[in-house]
Parts: sequence; structure tokens; C-alpha cells
Amino acid sequence: MIFFGISVLVVFFRIVKYLFVMINKNMSRLLICSEHDISSVNMRAQLLSKNEWEDQGSDGRNSYCVCGNDVMLSTPDIHIHADDIDDVAKKFGIAVDDMIFMSRHKAASAIPTLTVHPIGNYKSADLGGKVGTLVKATPALMTDALRKIAVMNDTEHEVSFEVTHHGPYVNVPTMFIEIGSDESRWGDIHAAEILANVITTMEKNGYPNVVGIGGGHYAPRFTEISLRYKINFGHMIPNYQLENSSDDDIIRMLRLATEGTLTKMVYIHKKAIKKSEVMHISDLIESIGLEIINSKDLEFLV
Repeated sequence: MIFFGISVLVVFFRIVKYLFVMINKNMSRLLICSEHDISSVNMRAQLLSKNEWEDQGSDGRNSYCVCGNDVMLSTPDIHIHADDIDDVAKKFGIAVDDMIFMSRHKAASAIPTLTVHPIGNYKSADLGGKVGTLVKATPALMTDALRKIAVMNDTEHEVSFEVTHHGPYVNVPTMFIEIGSDESRWGDIHAAEILANVITTMEKNGYPNVVGIGGGHYAPRFTEISLRYKINFGHMIPNYQLENSSDDDIIRMLRLATEGTLTKMVYIHKKAIKKSEVMHISDLIESIGLEIINSKDLEFLV
């Protein structure tokens, strides 16, 4: 009888826990921590130290905790290979509006950098995700994060966007926030604290969303524009994606980027592209009903 009573209590508490998760399932953001990524783990530690988080248990592989409208999911998987992790969370009872992957950033230059970027693959999928498939961007959240990093950064780290690249594939609007650029920087506790503060305070705004086209991987022009004007960048198409691409392929990438950013507006980094190519790309943009915007069209940030 005692054993039976204990079993009933165990089942009861499991049901209560499940109902608690289901009742609170309409969370706004899912923060993803990879347990094999020291930058990710340090950002998680900083977040846990700043607020009260409630343990929500495990689905057998990933663990969950909740603070207000945020759910933090910790996984043993590497970020770029965590395809459909939003569906995994949903099956656990967690539905969200946006996802933020907390990650390290690797670059051959080893320049200390704090970055944010959207994800997906215009062509091949060498680093996770799906071939020729972009994940929905979260331009307002991501661009506000960039601005807040720039304000809070009191280190030697540079601050920049990265263009759209790598996996995983998910169905929820997603961004990465990263500490780079090599092993000597990944464990930087203060950098993790800065990004944790950014994650805690970043928010959406009503500025126009645009796709950026042209320039290099670190998108300095789009970073500069975002820090000066009321604009939100979503997906970005760098020069190396345009090179050796047919007109049909460029149009395909433009459609992917604008649909994934929920916009019809495109900003061209004209100084990074030959004048004749700017004219040609402009014609392609307008041929599919998209609008080109310039700095003079934008309001300055206060």
C-alpha cells in the first residue's frame, strides 16, 4: 500500500509538472545553450546569476528552465547541427516567438569580436542546416542586440554583424549571438556578461526591416548603418555569394532573403560592388517587385 501510494504521488507530480509547462508554453523567446560550447555555457551562467530561473526538467536529452517570458534550453548537441530543436521544445510544451543561440565564433583572423547574425544557407550546407534554405530572421531583435552590444562593450572586442550563414534549420525566427574569435577569447567571462546583459534587455522596435546585399562576411556597412539609423537588418547577401551566380540564382537568393526577413526592401552596399554590377543588381531587385532604399531615406537614431 505504501509503495502504491508513493507511485500515485510520483504520477501526480509528473502531471502537475506537465500542466505547469503547458500552461506557460506561450513563451516569447527560447535561448539555446550548447553544453560543448564554453562561450554558450558562460552566457548561460551569467543569465542564471542575474535572475530567478525555475527548473522545468528534461525531455530526456535537453533540460529546460524558465524566467518570465524566456525559456533556456541546454543541449549536448552542437548548435549548427541542432536541426528542428524548436519542434523538440514544442513537444515538451514550449512554444516561442523567437530563438537566440548563444555561441562562440571562430575566425582565422583571431580578432576579438562580438557578433550577431541570421542563419541559413543560400547554396551548400557545409555547416549544418539545409541546402538553399534560410531560417526566418528576427531583424528587430537582432539589430537591437547589435546596438546594445555597441553601447555596453567596454572591451577591445569589435562589434559587428555577420552575414547569413550556417545551420541549424528551425522554423522559428532565429539569431545567433557570439563571442569570438578563437579559443583564447571564447572563455572570456566579461564578454559573456556583456552578451547576457544584452540578451536580458534587447527588444523589438518598429523600424523598417531590410535585406542587405553586397560587402564582406562581417558586413561593416550594414553594421555602421544600423548604429546610425532607424533600420533593422535581417538576412544579408555578401559579395562571395553573388560571385559566379547567374541572374536566376541572384533572384532566388533575393527571394529567400526578403521572404525570410518579411520585407520587400533591400539596401545595397554600393561601394563594395562595381558600378556596372550595382546597376545590374538594382535592375534584378526591381524586376521582382522589391524596393531599394538608401541612407537618405532613413531617420537618424536619437
